[in-house]
Formats: sequence, C-alpha cells, structure tokens
Amino acid sequence: MNRLLLAALAAALLASPLTSTRAAETAPREPYGIALEGFAYPYPVHLLPVVNDGEQLSMAYMDVAPAQPNGRTVVLLHGRNFPASYWAPVIKMLSEAGYRVVVPDQIGFGKSSKPAGELHFDNLARNTIALLDHLGINKAEIVAHSLGGMLGVRIARAYPDRVAHLVLTAPIGLEDYRLYVPPTPTEKIIETEDKLTADVYRKQLQTNYAIKLPPEAITPFIDARFNIKGSPDYPRWLRAFVSSGQMIYREPVAHEIPLIALPTLFIMGADDHNAPGRPLAPEALRAKMGQNAELAKQLAAKMPNARAEVIPDTGHLVFLESPEKYKELVLGFLGR
Repeated sequence: MNRLLLAALAAALLASPLTSTRAAETAPREPYGIALEGFAYPYPVHLLPVVNDGEQLSMAYMDVAPAQPNGRTVVLLHGRNFPASYWAPVIKMLSEAGYRVVVPDQIGFGKSSKPAGELHFDNLARNTIALLDHLGINKAEIVAHSLGGMLGVRIARAYPDRVAHLVLTAPIGLEDYRLYVPPTPTEKIIETEDKLTADVYRKQLQTNYAIKLPPEAITPFIDARFNIKGSPDYPRWLRAFVSSGQMIYREPVAHEIPLIALPTLFIMGADDHNAPGRPLAPEALRAKMGQNAELAKQLAAKMPNARAEVIPDTGHLVFLESPEKYKELVLGFLGR
C-alpha cells in the first residue's frame, strides 16, 4: 500500500498539469512545435543563445530559486526520451532543501533548438558550462538521469573543478554498446522511428525501462513525442532525435567512468536493464547487455570516491518510482 501511495504521489507531481487521460490520448492530437510549444513546463523557461559547430541555437532552461538558500546549486541533466519537465518532483525536493536548481533542456531535446548538424557530448558539455557561466555559477552539484548520466560523466571529466558531487541516476553508458551492436545507418533508424506508433512506444517504455508507475503517469512522455508529428518541422525533430541515439552509440563514456575522482553516487533501479540498441545486437549477445546495477557496482569499486546504491523493485525512472528513498540518498550524499 505504501508503494502504491508513493507511486500515486509521484504521478501527481509529474503530471500536474501535464497528464492527459487515456481517453484523451486516443483523441486527435493537437500538434506541438518541435521546441515543445504547447507542452507546459512546471517553472518559467528561459533561453540561452549558443553556437554549436557554427550553428546559432537556443538552449532552454529552468532556474528555480529556493525560499531559504543554502548557497549551493544543483544542475539536473535529463534523459533521452524525457523532457526536462519530468524533474518536477526533484526540483521541488531540492528547492525545499535550500538548493538553487538549474534544469536545462540540452540542444536537440525538449524546448531547446533542434540542430541541423549532429549531436555530440562535447558540445552538450560546453553548452552546460556556458549556462553556468551565464548564471554566474562557479561550481555545481550534477544530478543526472539516463543519457544525462553520460553527459554528466563527460562534464565531470572535462570540467572537474566545476563539479562538487556527481549523482548518476539509472545512467546508461555503463558499457560500450559498440561491443554488442553493429553500426546502423542513420537513414534506416529514421525510417524505423518514423513508423513507431504511440501505443508501441508506450509498450517500449514500460518494457525497456521496467516502469513501476501507473499508465497515466507515462502519458506526458507519449504526448511530448507524438504530438510533434503534427508539426511541419517534424522531420527536423526526428533527425535530431535519431542523432542523439547515434551519439550514445558512437561516443561511449564507460571507459572514462573509472577515472572520475569526484565524489560519485550511482542510484540504480534493481529492475532496470535498459540497453540502447539491444534489439539490433546478435541474439546470443542480447542477454549480456543491460546488467546495469552490477555494472554500476563494478565501476564504483574501481573509482577512488564512489559508491553504488541499488533500490529493489524499481526500474529506470528511479526518482519517480521510489521518491522517498531517492530523496534520502541524494540529500544525504550532497550533504556530505
């Protein structure tokens, strides 16, 4: 019963006012713009001009001030399939604890620009540091999820003096997917992604991420992706989305993780076996992929100042599925 109450609370925090009902999901979709115009975020969104590979772009972000500041800032880094709005419960948790909370949408995601060029972790890392410079933040705590974990690793390696603590929440990239998955042409992936339906995508999220949330809590993620299909700029969004998948494959960080000397906490869901590209791997190799909790423990043991915590009966969306345990772990770690 306690888990059901926590799941309901997490769903309410995430969804209000974003979640539509299942019936609404089957109704005709009102198109969003490819910068998620029409999709509400829980706090005001600002834009920072950036230049990536000669292209003028805008990076969206939320900057939430606490009522009683403790003088510290947390930067939240989102995953690939999720807009930054899904951090709403964590923003509230951190803000109530006195932290200023900065929540960017990386270029190519959410309310930020969708570039014509390819996405690269180095560019995303530079953009994030540029945002900190713009906001006058010298050092921050990094709390990252999923793909954001790969970016958090790159930031910690490239700019260690700008990071105080690193929290990797159900990160992907704990293994080098190139060891299992053959390279796939971008155009083929675009064709496959374009054929995906909302119902199939919902099943993918539930299966790949072992999500322990009620169906209505997943609906905003479905809307954030499929309402964009009505935009005339949808092909640009789709190419950027596929580029993010190629970035995960082509720019592994697993080999860098043991080199991180910063205080690092892995928070893993015991049931999270997400492994990007697994369906494309030879069948004999698929079972070896996505042993994420064990990988986190092995990596933490190689690092000078790291530990891994595994939450039972929890999938990929750790902070929504087990909010109280997540709060305990994160605030305890940041308070060290």
